[in-house]
Amino acid sequence: MGAGHSHGHTGHSEPTAEAMAARRKANRILAAVLVPLTLLTLAAMAALWPSGSKEGLTLANPYAAAPGVTFDTGRIQRVVTESCTQAPAGENTATNSTAQGNTDGGSQCTFAFTEPDKGGNPVKVVINPDIAKSHGVKVGDNIRYLNLSNAQAAVTGADAPAAQGSPSYIFVDFVRTMPIILLAILYAVVVVAVARWRGLRALIGLVGAYFVLGSFMLPGLVEGKPPLLLALVGSTVIMIGVLYFAHGFSARTSTALLGTIFGLGITALLAAWATDAANLAGVGSHDAATLVNISDNISISGIILCGLIISGLGVLNDVTITQSSAVWELYELAPNTSARKLFSSAMRIGRDHIASTVYTIAFAYAGAALPILIIVMLYNRPLGEALTSAELSEEVIRTLVGSIGLVLAIPVTTLIAVLVVKATGVRGAGLPEQQPRGRTAITADDVDDTGALAAAAAVAGRENADADADSPPPTRRGRRAAQRE
Repeated sequence: MGAGHSHGHTGHSEPTAEAMAARRKANRILAAVLVPLTLLTLAAMAALWPSGSKEGLTLANPYAAAPGVTFDTGRIQRVVTESCTQAPAGENTATNSTAQGNTDGGSQCTFAFTEPDKGGNPVKVVINPDIAKSHGVKVGDNIRYLNLSNAQAAVTGADAPAAQGSPSYIFVDFVRTMPIILLAILYAVVVVAVARWRGLRALIGLVGAYFVLGSFMLPGLVEGKPPLLLALVGSTVIMIGVLYFAHGFSARTSTALLGTIFGLGITALLAAWATDAANLAGVGSHDAATLVNISDNISISGIILCGLIISGLGVLNDVTITQSSAVWELYELAPNTSARKLFSSAMRIGRDHIASTVYTIAFAYAGAALPILIIVMLYNRPLGEALTSAELSEEVIRTLVGSIGLVLAIPVTTLIAVLVVKATGVRGAGLPEQQPRGRTAITADDVDDTGALAAAAAVAGRENADADADSPPPTRRGRRAAQRE
């Protein structure tokens, strides 16, 4: 490419040979750090990989049915409220669903006449009192219920009715398959429609992340592997796969990965200290008590530690990739910006991001723990005592640990990105020596804020538009290469 041709087309989306060489140089610099780190992580993953054996685990499956008992599904046809003393099957004693409290003085129960999905006459399913009071059931709901009719018939005789007061069909849960499938399809369509191929790659990467979680981290915790090492290795593998698969192999992505790994390290160290110092043991949790009783290898504190690290992955990834991209975009607006000015401008963006993501983490955890928050509020306990109680301390520490790692990852990612982008020496339309006659160079060192920097670049872009009006458009291959970067 001749010198005159290069000058006439500087600023197009098609990257120059100099820019491509500089990007390759940046990738080589980052690879010298990331390749050994990746190999070490994969080696640790192989050493920690669980056997998958569940020998010695004793866990009663709540969905395991006794002989003659089945779990059936069906659609509700009618909802009634009547005496909890069940009448013989086939006797029509239904009353209106609003008829609470008959004159007989007996307790009232909610029953749902349900048409089984496998066919047959509607059956009378008793609804749990907590479901009836909190959410209720309505006509058209799909439910799963326990069918005791065959077992009762085997005990009392094939022709004998069920024992008085013993229902034959008991509500278990709602069937939520269709709403969840519809939401998942809508989510995938929206992501792909807006983010296109990158969005599709992100969704596929999410599947891979859950594979690592389900096949490596969870079985490892069950087998008693070191939780801190397990969380660090698994999280690093997830971030390496997700970032490169979704965003491609580039200096931007590698910079974001380094910042993410730094944030993960800080989060892991703080989580390990906080779990021990605050004595997080899952006291009072039904799930924790269940896990403790099924195996001596399972450590509830270790599970909590691992959860503290995993919970911040998504937001940490978000801020690092955004901050890395911000540095690159600012530099492309004004390539002659000094490293100090570029860092200051990018950190203005980072500080806004910090403020918004801290709120995101706090409210996400508050929403997940809303029932606990309401219970604690009703106790009328002092605020300090409530926040440090067994019910809330885990959520508070999760918020604080994740936020500290997030906040520290932003300046580190920004610094790495500035060093990489300046070390490559990419020079574009902003350099005075590359400006064709009549074009305006951007002197970013004299710009005091990011908005002014963008405005200056916009002015230069308008002045460049006339000179580029007669230039041929970039090739499709060039546009694709620029988009990948």
